[in-house]
This record gives sequence, C-alpha cells and structure tokens, in this order.
Amino acid sequence: MSSHVRGVVARSKGAPVELVTVVVPDPGPGEALVKVQACGVCHTDLHYREGGINDDFPFLLGHEAAGVVEAVGEGVTDVAPGDFVVLNWRAVCGECRACKRGEPQYCFDTHNAKQKMTLDDGTELSPALGIGAFVEKTLVAAGQCTKVDPAAPPEVAGLLGCGVMAGLGAAMNTGGVRRGHSVAVIGCGGVGSAAVAGAYLVGANKIVAVDVDDRKLEWAKQFGATDTINSRGLDRDAVVEAIRERTNGVGADVVVEAVGRPETYEQAFYARDLAGTVVLVGVPTPDMRLDLPLIDFFSRGGALKSSWYGDCLPSRDFPVLVDLYLQGRLPLDKFVSEKIGLGDIEAAFEKMHRGEVLRSVVVL
Repeated sequence: MSSHVRGVVARSKGAPVELVTVVVPDPGPGEALVKVQACGVCHTDLHYREGGINDDFPFLLGHEAAGVVEAVGEGVTDVAPGDFVVLNWRAVCGECRACKRGEPQYCFDTHNAKQKMTLDDGTELSPALGIGAFVEKTLVAAGQCTKVDPAAPPEVAGLLGCGVMAGLGAAMNTGGVRRGHSVAVIGCGGVGSAAVAGAYLVGANKIVAVDVDDRKLEWAKQFGATDTINSRGLDRDAVVEAIRERTNGVGADVVVEAVGRPETYEQAFYARDLAGTVVLVGVPTPDMRLDLPLIDFFSRGGALKSSWYGDCLPSRDFPVLVDLYLQGRLPLDKFVSEKIGLGDIEAAFEKMHRGEVLRSVVVL
C-alpha cells in the first residue's frame, strides 16, 4: 500500500513552500523506501524553488538526508530494511563508459526511482536531485542509499549527501590536496568550509580562507584555516597578493573557488603557484562568462578543474568519512547551525540567504 506522509513542496517559481500530504508508492524493482530522519537545507533546494534548475513544478524539496530503509523492491541486495543510510544523488549505473573504465565517480548515466511520488490529487512531484527528502518517507533508487555506521547522528551523517561532500571532495578528490600542500579557499560558506576541513584532514600545512564576511572566516578557522583574508573592498590583484603573502610569496598549490563567479575565479586563477591547481566547486549561472588572456593559461601551467559532487563515489567515501567523524577526526557536527522542523524551511531559506547559518537541518 502507498504511504501518505507529510512533505514540503514548491508549487511555483518563487512561491513560499508548503507543507502538504505526499503519496509515496511501495518500492518497485530496484527501489527503496526510506524513513527520513534528518535532511539539511541546501542552496540547491532554494534554486529549485526559484526556478533556477528547471520548471518541472511542483518540486518535492530536500536531498541532503539520512534515514532508515523501511522496505526494498524486487532485486535489491545492497541494502535491506533496517539499514541506516545516507542518500546520494548519484546512483551509478555500472554500464556507461566511465563506469567500465573504472571511474564510476564520473558515471554518465546515474538513475533515480522510476515510480513517482504524488500529491493527494495525483499530481506527480519532481523530487529535488531525484531524492525529495523534506518528507517523512521518500522513494529512491536503491543505489541512492549508502550504508554507514548507525552510531552517527542522522543530522550529521546526512550532510554528506550534498554540500559537505562537495567541499570535502573538492579539496581531497578533485584538488588532490596532500600533506604539506598550501591551499586557499575562496568563499567560506558550507561548501568552502568543508573544503577547508578536507584540506586540514589530509595534512595541508597552510590553509588560507578568503571571504567578505568575518563570520564565515571564523567558521573556516573552526575547520582548520591557518590564515584568513576579508576580501571586501579589495580588487583582484590585492586579493591575489594577500594570498601570495601567506604562501611564501608564490601562491597556493591548490585554490578552491567555492563562490562560482568570474571575478572570484580570476582571483583563484592568479593566486595559485606555477603548475598549481584551481578547483571550481561554486556553481555559476548560465549567463556568466570568463575572459582571461590565453597566454596566461599556457604560461602558468597546472590544472583547471571543476568539481561535481566533490568527484565522490558514495559507496567508497561516505562510510570512511562517517568513521572519521566517529573517531573525532572530522568535525561534521560543527556544520549543524540549528535543528528545525518541516514547517520551518521557509525561515531557514531566509537565514541561509543572509549567511547566518552553515546548515539548518530538518529533524523528523
């Protein structure tokens, strides 16, 4: 039988979210029904509400979540009822050219549940990032469930489902930060602070945090930043020089750009050492353009990379990162600014927009 549960939807562009009844089918082949225990409020959910992703309204929002598998469909063997899981939005196919060459973290054909969750009147919902977790129960592809140690609180473990993993992975996976490296992180909200945490975890000896907000710079220090720069009012060259001054005068080995704007990308490009790496994890809008002298691309060498979901492989990365948290080596709990209910999401969007929180987390 289908489940009738409470969930949060965005019905139209820019309209306040609503708490409604959601009809969730029983899992079919390859699917899992998950009782959601916690879900972070991510910028991507706000982008969905604002029509910034697509116009497939109404959306069932929420995707950065953890919970317990309640039922599975035919053919599911990797998870079972009772398993504590973190949800991910990249269920790898195992058959595409990336998977077959041994790089499933770049899977080109990820998949979601085939059945649709609906409103009471039968209107089909579009789940955010194929998950839809601002709801008491959600239906996902079984491959979107990653088992982790149930000793981790769900409000902490669920953060790996999106923003924190994006930042950690930008430094550790995409950027390849190693012991002794110097790192600069431009933009120190949730994703940027996670990049700082990742750089610290793997042993970077200099981590420079850059932001226009002193509050965010203080957050970055909690996660291991050794130096901070408030870039408000500074032009590109001044920011670049400030980073170089803190990295032996040569620039950082790895610069993570967690803002997603041309002007901050230019700062990152010129603030790296020769043959250094720039990682773009901030999400730009489709209208943004970059204009840099081609000779500078050639003469500086190194690598310019973008990081999608931190180039993570959930089955590989989530359990390890949860274990590191339980060992006291990765302070995931510091990302949780507040715990809220399903009815508080609109207010959480406002706090996030004003930069007052790292993460508001819905606890069910």
